[in-house]
Amino acid sequence: MNATYLDAILEAHRERASGDDRSLDRVIEALPERSERGFRHALARSIDGVHVIAEIKRRSPSKGDLYADLDPADLAKRYAEGGATCLSVLTDNAHFGGSSDDLLAARSATILPVLRKDFTVCLLDVADAAGMGADCVLLIAAALDDAELVDMSRLALELGIDALVEVHDEEEVGRAMAAGATLIGVNQRDLVSFEVDQQRAVRVGASIPADVIKVAESGVRDDRDASALCAAGYDALLVGETLVTAQDPSATLRNLRNAGRADG
Repeated sequence: MNATYLDAILEAHRERASGDDRSLDRVIEALPERSERGFRHALARSIDGVHVIAEIKRRSPSKGDLYADLDPADLAKRYAEGGATCLSVLTDNAHFGGSSDDLLAARSATILPVLRKDFTVCLLDVADAAGMGADCVLLIAAALDDAELVDMSRLALELGIDALVEVHDEEEVGRAMAAGATLIGVNQRDLVSFEVDQQRAVRVGASIPADVIKVAESGVRDDRDASALCAAGYDALLVGETLVTAQDPSATLRNLRNAGRADG
């Protein structure tokens, strides 16, 4: 089997997790009180346009620095001004330059629900997401077996946060549904080549049931891409690089949102 771009990242995260001897029960008991903002609920609301999950990302493994010295609080405010429904914050440091501090700063700066965008490999990762204030945790189907998907989804529910299950093909959609997913993201980035396939979301999205919130991830470059994904039935777009590198993130976000309006 061809190695994927995820392999090295996941190996590092699993190695870290294997050395983490904290008690899950004690971590959960020590979780602070938190205000629930309802990530999935926000995306389920009817709006004039399309929901945008605006991402705070300093760098990527394939392109290097995107905006290494960004201010997560300031960028979060700009996204909110542009009409973002939710935020996504990279907390992986080694490969994306992020941290839990980025998430805390972004969430404190707005009232928007926040996704912890990271490589979740164990139940402690789910608890840590809740502990840092995340309203949603990312579960990558390609990185987890069926039992892990089920257990992590259940723990997220118990802790009062949502789970965005990321898939790349129809088989993974089936696995996500078997794990009880109600929020599915289709990543258009190929796991082997790391290239973006603009038609992946259209193809794979057709297999996602209508009662599941559908999120298109990666490769949303402009309002034409946004319009095509809305026409394919997507409820939300997760947009990172296009917004992070934009001269005016608020205006760029408004254009993407407006692309999903019924009148054009």
